[in-house]
Amino acid sequence: MTVNMLISFVLLMLMAMPVGYSLVISGWTALSVFGSMPSSMVVMKIFQPTQSFPLLAIPFFVLSGSLMMSGKLGQRLVALASMLVGKYPGGLGQVNVVGSTIFGGVSGSAVAEASALGSMLIPWQKREGYPGAFGAAVTASSSVIAGLMPPSIPLILFATVSNVSIAALFIAGVLPALMLAIGMMTACYVTGKRRNFPRLTLKYTAQEVRSILITALPALLMPVIILVLLRTGIATPTEVSIIAVAYALMVSALIYRDLTLARVVAALSGTVMTTGMVMLIIAAANIIAYILTSGGVPQAVAQWAVDTLGNPILVILAINLLLLFIGMFLDLPAAILLLGPTLVSIANAIGMDLVQLGIIMCVNLSIGLFTPPIGTTLFVASAIARERIGSVVRELIPFYLVAISVLLLVSYVPAMILY
Repeated sequence: MTVNMLISFVLLMLMAMPVGYSLVISGWTALSVFGSMPSSMVVMKIFQPTQSFPLLAIPFFVLSGSLMMSGKLGQRLVALASMLVGKYPGGLGQVNVVGSTIFGGVSGSAVAEASALGSMLIPWQKREGYPGAFGAAVTASSSVIAGLMPPSIPLILFATVSNVSIAALFIAGVLPALMLAIGMMTACYVTGKRRNFPRLTLKYTAQEVRSILITALPALLMPVIILVLLRTGIATPTEVSIIAVAYALMVSALIYRDLTLARVVAALSGTVMTTGMVMLIIAAANIIAYILTSGGVPQAVAQWAVDTLGNPILVILAINLLLLFIGMFLDLPAAILLLGPTLVSIANAIGMDLVQLGIIMCVNLSIGLFTPPIGTTLFVASAIARERIGSVVRELIPFYLVAISVLLLVSYVPAMILY
């Protein structure tokens, strides 16, 4: 049954069928046609994971990010980032990285971040004399920081697979996210200095500095509020997500005063579409997980890894290589939900903390988002810049080195995550 499911899934993917539909059809075929489960039971397996209270955090976090990113917030954050780092070599690239880091604490979605920031910053960089491919590379790579900064949607999905605390994952993701940001800013600095990119020459008065800081402060407070509420146990992740929506509405209506009915409708529409896609994958992945678990596949793979490789260092290396390869072809949510149960079994077998595993998976699969042939943020940024994928990939080489360095640190220095 497991073999039939895998063959069906691969064939459907080769036919360019969306991942969610491929999972549903291959899982249903394996259970109903090659197995003995009635179709009614398969339908129940599909809808069972969608009735999870913690998963309510996903649509509310997506909605809060949509509400804040669609208004004046983006302009305020870009102004703040420009004031902080725009005057240095590669300054506009560093503005992009700083903006992505802050936006990551608002949206939790790398693709949404690449679309929102890329449409603002890539044309600006091109007007200032930066190569379009470089601007696309910075946007494609830095936007994945959202996968680690609270409220990270991928970390919420891993929590549902592994039964790990969402709050623990959120807190553990902050330091790797900041390490990615610092590394990418360094790459922008070195590249800008070596290739003599233009710098911003704006000078700010003390009054302008205060004004920029004050207007950007509401956005900067969003991730702080999330972390404080979770760390102190005042609210659950689902309750925090609802608070985030209320906060976004209040900031937009009372502080920025740009909340309109059209913005609310657009944010709700985008939230429904994003949540629908994620939930379809979650529902379908439950069938696949049931088939694999009932066949003892995760336990068998974990035992094979331990017996064959032996050394935990080699096991972690094998996990990283597998995830880097899978991330090139599968989108991040689908990969987490499909591989999560098996990798959790392997982690338990070698004594790895599951919080560390969650961060390793998110960093690995985030690299896949800006890696060909199916890198989502790579395609989004390249389309905005109107540059060929090959040109953007060449500019991405320093950013790949940064991301791999951070991946090795979180893999082999667990204290960085479990502090």
